[in-house]
Amino acid sequence: MRVGLFGGSFNPIHFGHLRAAEEVREMLKLDLVYFVPASSPPHKPEGELAPAEHRLQMVRLATKGNRHFMVSDAEIRRAGRSYTIDTARHFTATLRHQAQIFILMGSDQFLELETWKDCDELVKLCSIAVHTRLRDGEAAAKVSLAALNRFGYSKEQDHYVNPGGQTLSFVQTTFFPISATQIRLKIQNNESINYLLPGDVVDYLRRHALY
Repeated sequence: MRVGLFGGSFNPIHFGHLRAAEEVREMLKLDLVYFVPASSPPHKPEGELAPAEHRLQMVRLATKGNRHFMVSDAEIRRAGRSYTIDTARHFTATLRHQAQIFILMGSDQFLELETWKDCDELVKLCSIAVHTRLRDGEAAAKVSLAALNRFGYSKEQDHYVNPGGQTLSFVQTTFFPISATQIRLKIQNNESINYLLPGDVVDYLRRHALY
């Protein structure tokens, strides 16, 4: 089984998140993608975050109806900061079937990977799938040659492999000029957010007066 873990604050989740996950799933032939909302992301100011239970519910609403998409509250149930390595350990220990785990991340996150907690263990434990809007994955790789060298990745056809057998793939995804920051700003300015995120999520935001 091939399982993707897509973490993030999802503050709120929008069509850019959903389409990137779908295209990575299709390209890498993932059986499931788990969306894992963070309770307390280490790289984001906490004051900008909606309460975790609301962000979790919005992710559930956004992903319903896609049999390949699952939602995990593992990071929300875990106290303290939300570190990807802890989530990877959790899924490695709890998945019933032997699974190859892929961490889904944006190219900006890949550039910061060397600053992540226990990053050397993470790349030994999981494969990495970078969704990028660049024209080709090779371009994304070149901007972080230091990371490729540090983690021991070597080129193999259309992806990279490290000494532990875990892969690094760059997947070009459809460009959606949408950001959670933009959505929150529109809400604050009483502007429409229709068609930037699923209708059920729009209704939920309005019902609970978030942002």
